[in-house]
Amino acid sequence: MQKAWFYEEYGPKEVLKLGDFPIPNPLHNQLLVHVRAAALNPIDFKRRQRPISPSDFPVVPGCDMAGVVLGKGSSVTKFDIGDEVYGNIQDFNAGENLKQLGTLAELIVVEESLIARKPKNISFEEAASLPLAVQTAIEGFITAGFKEGQSVFVVGGAGGVGTLVVQLAKHFYGASHVVATTSTPKVEFIKKLGADEVVDYTKTRYEDIDEKYDFVYDTIGDTKNSFLVAKDDAPIVDITWPPSNPRAVYSSLTVSGENLEKLRPYLESGKLKAVIDPTGPYNFGDVIEAFQYLETGRARGKVVISSFNSQHLPSSIPSESKNNVTSELVPKQISVS
Repeated sequence: MQKAWFYEEYGPKEVLKLGDFPIPNPLHNQLLVHVRAAALNPIDFKRRQRPISPSDFPVVPGCDMAGVVLGKGSSVTKFDIGDEVYGNIQDFNAGENLKQLGTLAELIVVEESLIARKPKNISFEEAASLPLAVQTAIEGFITAGFKEGQSVFVVGGAGGVGTLVVQLAKHFYGASHVVATTSTPKVEFIKKLGADEVVDYTKTRYEDIDEKYDFVYDTIGDTKNSFLVAKDDAPIVDITWPPSNPRAVYSSLTVSGENLEKLRPYLESGKLKAVIDPTGPYNFGDVIEAFQYLETGRARGKVVISSFNSQHLPSSIPSESKNNVTSELVPKQISVS
């Protein structure tokens, strides 16, 4: 058995329990990964609060992780035992139930196609903060058909997705002018990420902004108001569902290790930086506290969990999972610490 955070009913953060959970065996196309760091996302607490995605109980929350490969299935060819990897293990586009075993566990299984090698110059914590947020950020530019040389107005520049949208716009997509909104204490922080201009939403209203932009990227679901800064024919992307403006287009994400690999040069050069909220990383034992903070909506960058337990490694790993395995252990019996 391993230690994991899980819930057996929908509800507030208090339904989370830390206890024993079965160690999984990878299927033929999966890897067994020792999680070294994980990141929390709004989908994690929304999924816990209500049945937005079908899944059997108990559920271990978590999508993002970075860790070390400990075993692999017979069809895996891109990775070897000992490789440092990162990725979003929940494939929202697969048309199937999301995994019961998320990333708030010592050991997880993940499909080879969903992960990438961790850049050597970033920590496990930095790597874990990236996958879901950066995949969401990229998808918005694709949805908008964004072109190099266009201007972009980012609503919510300091959040987990917003911090990456600002950086991608400037360094990856070649935006001519990047503007982002945030609150007063975070203005200088957003400028350092690459924004040409920062709008303090506590002092400036959308209707007070004279300039109009080629693309409005709304990360907080405020398109009912933010549309005012868009040019007449400009795309408006909203990453919250449903968009609050009928003109806005909802954008989700494509979960892919290939997308992460494309960003490797930008991460290794420092042009793209992971942003971890300064209250963290949180210890593995402080997950409830981390969720409490995330749910305030005030995080600057990503809320990250680190210091995962490793007392069971590697002797307690099923020996067959270190080789080629085609079976999966389905969690049924658990015990609470």
